[in-house]
Amino acid sequence: MENQYFTSDEIHVRNRAFLLGDAVKVSFFIRNSGLIMDEECYFFLMASMRKMRLNIPLSYTLEFFQSLFTQEIIDKKGITDGIINFQVFRNTDGITLSKSSVSYFYEVTEMEDILAIHPRPLEMDLIKEINVNNNLLSNISVHSPENIYGGIYAQENDLDDVILLNPNKRIARATSGNLLFLEGSTIKVPKQSEGAYISPLLENFVTFLHKNNLADIQEHEIIAFESQKAEEIMLVSDEKGIFSVGKIRNKTFGNTRFTELTESWKNSFS
Repeated sequence: MENQYFTSDEIHVRNRAFLLGDAVKVSFFIRNSGLIMDEECYFFLMASMRKMRLNIPLSYTLEFFQSLFTQEIIDKKGITDGIINFQVFRNTDGITLSKSSVSYFYEVTEMEDILAIHPRPLEMDLIKEINVNNNLLSNISVHSPENIYGGIYAQENDLDDVILLNPNKRIARATSGNLLFLEGSTIKVPKQSEGAYISPLLENFVTFLHKNNLADIQEHEIIAFESQKAEEIMLVSDEKGIFSVGKIRNKTFGNTRFTELTESWKNSFS
């Protein structure tokens, strides 16, 4: 299956991603001219499609995606390091929506090393006008007007991102990914039941830290005030990469410890 692009006439008939946001998105990762975490990303894509009741083609095997990305991106385009943002959307050619075929679209963002913290720390703030749900679909990458609103709010207030709360006024995530809060040797991560994203990138990182006894990983219900108590904060975005948070309101944060931890993680892939 090739990438499918549609004319304006065809969009009205087929592209439910454009019309209704009827799509899911998962990221795949390229490092040193090879795919990493591809199995975890593939199974997350399959789980996301099932949650959205998308019809999964028999051709959507792990080998299919490995071959597609290796041939079309690594070999043909010569991309050695980057993030593939892969979107699957529903067509309208079936008797029912759940039996309709699907099409896909992907784009690639090149970067020096997807496992490295971006050099510029982020400035963030809490946003209270809106919140994000904590249901079955809150944990996967689907259409989210909250992300759009939060992104515009951040731009208008000279911020890089905002922290989104759930209906219980506890921290869920940022618009672009999940947050980790470091206090001493403990890293607190909002629970997925709080509205945090499922993230193969985050899960790989915290699993590495846990297995090597580099930090005490704790899933928590985190109230908004606790963001001010952390010594360091990191944002892990499957879509954009890894960032340290430098400032939230008047509180500034370092990034020494998280830098050391991500360096150890990177070296484990060598």
